Amino acid sequence: MTQPVYALNLFNVRDKAEYLAYSRRSAQAVAERGGRVVALGKFREQVAGDETPRRVMILVEWRSLEAFRHYCDDPELADLHPHRENGTADYIWQLFDRLEDLRPILKAAS
Repeated sequence: MTQPVYALNLFNVRDKAEYLAYSRRSAQAVAERGGRVVALGKFREQVAGDETPRRVMILVEWRSLEAFRHYCDDPELADLHPHRENGTADYIWQLFDRLEDLRPILKAAS
């Protein structure tokens, strides 16, 4: 059984026209390849941590790691990804496994 993964995207918009060109097509492309946008957010305030804040947060749930990789590597989207890359700055893109609770992490720490 494949497990869902979450892609956390944190970034600043560098070029609005470029990012709009990406966002106009990306929602459908994500959905067609097994992704679902779970949350969109605009930076509010830094509470803790050393990371320089990013202005935008997008959390996408992918049905599997393979679905995420298909989105990244699909030749049909080769002209789409450069709009994201050119339209953003300071991009952080991290994948997280889905957990029902923190017990697996807490067991590994002991």
